[in-house]
Amino acid sequence: MKKKMKKIPRFKNEDAERVFWASRSSTDYIDWSKARRVRLSELKPSEKAISLRMPEFLIEDLKFLANQQGVPYQSLLKTLLSEKVREKLAAYKH
Repeated sequence: MKKKMKKIPRFKNEDAERVFWASRSSTDYIDWSKARRVRLSELKPSEKAISLRMPEFLIEDLKFLANQQGVPYQSLLKTLLSEKVREKLAAYKH
């Protein structure tokens, strides 16, 4: 038997919405089995600076590879990290 979803109310502001969702389960309002992943490629993702300690040899190897590709080494690091994270996430989906 299909569960009837409750209607999500209109909220006066973000604080009211935050209070609402803090005390309720979204599964009463949203059928997550119909959810689809979307990519909002036109939006610039927010970024946060982090401090990351790495062995010097790894930084030098990154700089070498980045130089070969004509890109900054930090950009190459983000690309490599992003590819590996996507790969690992894909493994969880199977």
